[in-house]
Amino acid sequence: MRRSAGLLLFRRGDDGLEVLLGHMGGPFFARRDAGAWTVPKGEYEADEPAWEAARREFTEELGLAPPDGAAVPLGEVRQSGGKLVTVWAVEGDLDPAAVTPGTFRMEWPPRSGRTEEFPELDRVRWFPLAEARDVIVRAQGAFLDRLAEHSA
Repeated sequence: MRRSAGLLLFRRGDDGLEVLLGHMGGPFFARRDAGAWTVPKGEYEADEPAWEAARREFTEELGLAPPDGAAVPLGEVRQSGGKLVTVWAVEGDLDPAAVTPGTFRMEWPPRSGRTEEFPELDRVRWFPLAEARDVIVRAQGAFLDRLAEHSA
């Protein structure tokens, strides 16, 4: 079973909670908005603790060290493709302009024999919770609900 772990960075704004999401990079998501934003996360092997993977993946995806704040466990969700995703929320702030995303390589266009490099996340931004619900990967919306419950 494929597993991913990630950190959902949040901050308290004048109008309530805001969360940091990344827009998935690569050609499949280039023209999509709804359902194309995600918690910064990545896959890990069974022998790596999920918490350590979440912190490592935050750094790999954003090019920045994760904040040292207290971690709020938001549990797990199973995405439509079957991947099990575990997330923690951490309060902190960062400037999206400071992000240097990691990259991945894939054959593009399909069956062309050419390999292209794409950013893991092609943009990162802060969203109010209500707006985040409209754009986040559907299954990950549960993390937003759990964060809102915790912060109430």
